Amino acid sequence: MNTQFSVHIDAWANGSAIPAKYAFGRPGTDSPFAPSDNISPDIRWSDAPEGTRSFAVICRDPDVPSSGEDVNQAGKTVPADLPRVDFFHWVLVNIPADVSGLDEGEVCQGITPRGKPVGQTAQGLTGKNDYTGWFAGDPDMEGTYGGYDGPCPPWNDSIVHHYHFEVYALDVETLELQGEFSAQDALAAMEGHILASASHMGTYTMNPAI
Repeated sequence: MNTQFSVHIDAWANGSAIPAKYAFGRPGTDSPFAPSDNISPDIRWSDAPEGTRSFAVICRDPDVPSSGEDVNQAGKTVPADLPRVDFFHWVLVNIPADVSGLDEGEVCQGITPRGKPVGQTAQGLTGKNDYTGWFAGDPDMEGTYGGYDGPCPPWNDSIVHHYHFEVYALDVETLELQGEFSAQDALAAMEGHILASASHMGTYTMNPAI
């Protein structure tokens, strides 16, 4: 792996709190939840290894409760020792090798009820994020969510969530992905093609008690 390859987001220092403007939800004035600005952050990468033919961007939260039984339930708290699973907020592949970053708001500028398109965009090929499954069955919000949608951890979770913005330098120009592909599909397609990877992490919580 190329140890020089690096990723940077100007909006927050690596490992520090993500400003609410980049989140899907924020604590409300009179309720635990309010919609936030949901703006995609500026993200830059540099020193890609020789032979890089494309890039991929994936954002994941590995701290999501494995059970939704207590999630956002008044009078309850999601326990810290509950097993956690990945939730993917962004998957974008086939970014041309001559691109070195994405501008703030270039991918997302607000919440779009019932989702956003997947497929070819000006930035690359976008897949579905995990809000697609989260909103399934919600008549006001269900749909396929492509591109970026930011943090919205349970407002009663007892732990802070960590968001890893990961960029991969690949030795292929395109990954053969179609339709509503997921981050897991993209990661599987990348196997054997990753020349380098790097990430920039941020934290977020909607629980004012932690």
